[in-house]
Amino acid sequence: MFLLINIVGLIVFLGIAVLFSRNRKDIQWPSIIILIVLNLILAWFFIYFPWGKTFIKSLANAIAWIIESAHYGTGFAFKSFVGEPMDMAVSALFPILLVVPLFDILMYFNILPKLIGGIGWILAKVTRQPKFESFFGVEMMFLGNTEAIAVSNEQLKRVNEARVLTIAMMSMSSVSGAIVGAYVTMIPGDLVLTAIPLNIVNAIIISCILNPISVEEKEDVIYSIRNEDIERQPFFSFLGDSVLAAGKLVLIIVAFVISFVALADLIDRVIHLVTGLIGTLIHVKGSFGLDQILGVFMYPFALLLGLPFDEVWPVAQQMAKKIVTNEFVVMYSIKDTVATYSPHRRAVISTFLVSFANFSTVGMIIGTLKGIVEKRTMDFVSKYVPMMLLAGVLVSLLTAGFVGLFAW
Repeated sequence: MFLLINIVGLIVFLGIAVLFSRNRKDIQWPSIIILIVLNLILAWFFIYFPWGKTFIKSLANAIAWIIESAHYGTGFAFKSFVGEPMDMAVSALFPILLVVPLFDILMYFNILPKLIGGIGWILAKVTRQPKFESFFGVEMMFLGNTEAIAVSNEQLKRVNEARVLTIAMMSMSSVSGAIVGAYVTMIPGDLVLTAIPLNIVNAIIISCILNPISVEEKEDVIYSIRNEDIERQPFFSFLGDSVLAAGKLVLIIVAFVISFVALADLIDRVIHLVTGLIGTLIHVKGSFGLDQILGVFMYPFALLLGLPFDEVWPVAQQMAKKIVTNEFVVMYSIKDTVATYSPHRRAVISTFLVSFANFSTVGMIIGTLKGIVEKRTMDFVSKYVPMMLLAGVLVSLLTAGFVGLFAW
């Protein structure tokens, strides 16, 4: 029964995208069906097929092995920080100081651009989607959303406003390869690595439904997939800039987490106080807080992911908190208990969390685009900010739904 609900949920999530589409009659259903089949195959391969499970677990172990080097570096500077248990900033965020420079070095020596180009070319051929959108999806998988936008700035200056909106929608669903090291310290690494490629394909599916566009063959070109300015720097100057950028990223994430957790706690206290007083006045014991309010909105969606009824409510609250705050807040709150979840619940909540789909990401994307595209294009994209958030949430739901089909 729960598998059937999971299947119905996937249909409903796609139906919501169709309902809010800017132009339903132009949706290219043959391409959408190819993309859906592709993600079904990926989810089956990584979650159910023995070779796929072995591959993805080996990759997760390799990342964990790299993280050990990050902890060694942290221990060299702050020996007392790497004892057990480790704080979130140490266990989840300090590894970014190694992973970001590692990715940047691969960019510097043109290894990553070639990999992105190869995967993007294959994805465009298989999915029959425009080359740039396919390449951008792969860029996000390795670089992150704002970084991919920055690298693609020459392309974004040349495409029309509708295609820029597609890129903005897709950007709501990505995670940076540099952040993966932080995620795998809190939730199962194999599920993190499964969610990332599924997110990219789902981002194309949802953007193609919400914002269907047609591209003429002469317009379907790639201008650049790397930042030439970076390569002209002397290597050690470049590496120094990369380390500083990684440090800034850690501080930004810490600031966001502290701020959002503090604000959420304050709001929760106020709501508990008000509802408690109201309960006293009407002679009803108890109160409720922010998690309960947020959970109400996400409850139907959690239910459609095929969860047993006794697991729907806590998952709905976790999903809602992730959208309002960010994924780090929820990941850290479940890191000590996620291993005890049922296989389906663990797969659903873990893969749902692996994205940047939240309110703060909207501001980051809009801010990045403002420095690249014309004001007219920016005004057009800004009109569809709610659709951007909807796109990010639907992608996360689809990824959780596809993975959930094979995790029981």
